[in-house]
Amino acid sequence: MSTQPVPFKRTEVPLPVFAGPPPQAPLPPATQSSWVTYRAQINFGLAMLAYLMVLVGSITLIQANSDAGWRYYIAALPLVPALIALFVFVRSLTRLDDLQARIQLLAFGSSLGATALLTFGYGFLEGVGMPHLPPAYVLPLMAILWGLATAFFTWRYKWRYRR
Repeated sequence: MSTQPVPFKRTEVPLPVFAGPPPQAPLPPATQSSWVTYRAQINFGLAMLAYLMVLVGSITLIQANSDAGWRYYIAALPLVPALIALFVFVRSLTRLDDLQARIQLLAFGSSLGATALLTFGYGFLEGVGMPHLPPAYVLPLMAILWGLATAFFTWRYKWRYRR
């Protein structure tokens, strides 16, 4: 009698591990505090509040001492909280998920291009008699267009991929 090798060896299924009965009451949903949820917005708001406070203080100090030699240093002082706001803003951009980062990239690119076209086109109109546009209006225009573009691209993704 020859014994031939068996190609498959039959094994038994392991016994299931008993984890106990299911809990009687459902677990409460995971909640986060307002600080964790809105940390970037709170930090940015605090940085903007500091910027406005330092700006008002520096303008008041410069107007009271218009001939002082240190007025240039005081005039540059609001840049410190503005740099903090920029740091908070960039940090919050790096923490976005892929879709939100794409929306922000499209919105920023669109607002940059639209601002460039509007200011460049208005430069031609200034040559034929329109009033001069101060450069301080460019950044608020870009921010407004960025907000509009963010709303548009968010709406577009929600509309396109609705379920």
